[in-house]
Amino acid sequence: MISQSAELFRQNQFARFLVVGGLAAMVNVVSRYLFNWFMGYSAAIVLAYLCGMVTAFLLSKQFVFATSGLRTHTEFIRFGLVNLAAVVQVWTISVGLAEWLFPIVGIEVYRYDIAHVIGVVVPAVTSYIGHKHYSFAAPSDGRGASHGARPPR
Repeated sequence: MISQSAELFRQNQFARFLVVGGLAAMVNVVSRYLFNWFMGYSAAIVLAYLCGMVTAFLLSKQFVFATSGLRTHTEFIRFGLVNLAAVVQVWTISVGLAEWLFPIVGIEVYRYDIAHVIGVVVPAVTSYIGHKHYSFAAPSDGRGASHGARPPR
């Protein structure tokens, strides 16, 4: 049963993406705590996101997506562009919940922590689509054929 589960996980790219994203989210949240020792919440959210993003890129490249045939720096730039849209989602949700919605509905205890975790989780689907079809997509020859990509891990 464990070997069947492991095989299903190995074959399911989105599941691997979610695990990698979970690890990157942990890096994001823990680094936000560290950054909060010497800067405000809003700035810490952005810097923590960058730490999580670098973690996600390295793990995604290694364990989630097939080799695209693109140079690593090109993949990283594309990865960064997809994450630029995601960081706007993370910041808007995190700050909006913590500083606007939660106080209105009376949530005070751990409101910044809860808001940040929700903010980090929300862009999982949009980021997966962007990374699969842009960040790590193999170049096309104009007829839809990819070059240099090996099958997904």
